[in-house]
Amino acid sequence: MFLMLAAISFALFFANVLFASAGWASPLGNLGELGLLVVATVCFVVAVLKAEKRADQK
Repeated sequence: MFLMLAAISFALFFANVLFASAGWASPLGNLGELGLLVVATVCFVVAVLKAEKRADQK
């Protein structure tokens, strides 16, 4: 679940960066980009830690 959420939020971040680099108005702005990147990073870290916990329990 967390890995999927990280992938979705990073894809939204990447799409926002592509819009801005193409010269269009960025839909989220700087603060929105930062928020998406933080959400993607935190969700990815949680997913990795959960996977490590499952691997240690086996």
